[in-house]
Amino acid sequence: MKQKDIDYINEKGLDTIRKHAEDFIAKREAPAYIPNDGKQTPMRGHPVFIAQHATATCCRECIRKWHKMQPGRALSQVQQDYLVDVIMTWIQKELERQ
Repeated sequence: MKQKDIDYINEKGLDTIRKHAEDFIAKREAPAYIPNDGKQTPMRGHPVFIAQHATATCCRECIRKWHKMQPGRALSQVQQDYLVDVIMTWIQKELERQ
């Protein structure tokens, strides 16, 4: 992560960042069909986006390949919570490295 991402996390707090991750997963990854799959997660602009690419939670194809969740059906709340936990664990480890 870049310093501006770290500053953003410090400004907003981890609880808010988790809420952002929950929202991004629910809206961009959880639906059964995603018209722009593979392109829905920007490479920058929010620390969660960086974390999604680092943890293969950025698109349904990466989620299928690395987390074994099949595309074509909506993600359950348990699956969404797991993906958010993966994202937040990566963010917390990145913060500890700084």
